Amino acid sequence: METQSVVAIVGAIGLVLLAISWHFRKINTPKIAQFGWILVSLYFFSASWKYYSHQDYILTVMSMLALPLGFGIAIWEGKVETGKTKDALIWSRGAMAYAGGPYLLIAHVPWLSILAIWFVASQVALFYRISGTGDIHLGETWVQTETGRVNWDSWDGNRWFSTETFGEFPYQTELVAGDGSLIGINFVLACTALQSMVIFIGAISVLDIDWKRRIRALIFTVPVIHILNVFRNVGLIWMHQTYTTWSYFGMSVFEFGHNYASRFVSLFAMFFMALIMFEILPELHRHIVRLLKPLGILQPKKSKSA
Repeated sequence: METQSVVAIVGAIGLVLLAISWHFRKINTPKIAQFGWILVSLYFFSASWKYYSHQDYILTVMSMLALPLGFGIAIWEGKVETGKTKDALIWSRGAMAYAGGPYLLIAHVPWLSILAIWFVASQVALFYRISGTGDIHLGETWVQTETGRVNWDSWDGNRWFSTETFGEFPYQTELVAGDGSLIGINFVLACTALQSMVIFIGAISVLDIDWKRRIRALIFTVPVIHILNVFRNVGLIWMHQTYTTWSYFGMSVFEFGHNYASRFVSLFAMFFMALIMFEILPELHRHIVRLLKPLGILQPKKSKSA
């Protein structure tokens, strides 16, 4: 079995263990959670070499930090038995399981990856056309393999589970102009904002609140993220087709907008939505503050007695 397949299975087992420990939270199951955190941290840590090879040093550092953080939480799980901190740790098990689980599933099931790409890319192209901005459509879909790029229709790999694809973006759908010419932009899984959505889905769905509040929070977050992402992609395509000669430190307008400007705007939007969620769901805020206590971040100031 290939190393990539083993790593994917290790990550899946870790997420399943965290899900089990969350579902049986009324029974003290720290050892199951501890094994889960260790396996999940190993899965994310293994991705650091891939990001380093693509010179994405921010994600490289974040992936490398997953290992000590995972072991740290595992140790913490064994020391805390009751109280609000234990409740926060239990919540984090479910949040990780139900955020990482769906993403891992989609990332390693080619059909799901392709459908997610087509779903968002088709809406971006449709909005681009009906807004009068331009005429673009979806072109060919490609799979990046060890031997090179292969058309999705001709690819003979396993379409229901695969770790055999290569490159930073294994599945890509071309965007073409109305005359059939390529516009120079390919749509990939990272363009779907799936990562952002599953974070909120996992964090909200496992909160110990009534289902009406949970549904209201999900309706507020997931569709809003999707709509903002459609606007983001339309804006990037428009800039790419409009400012064709623009350059900044050797970067095209698309490269600058995609790698820097849009990431900053996306992080700001996520931060703003998180603040709103903290107001709507104070339980979420309390859990996060408890988990940040060892780092001394966002901790309430203790009142000084006379």
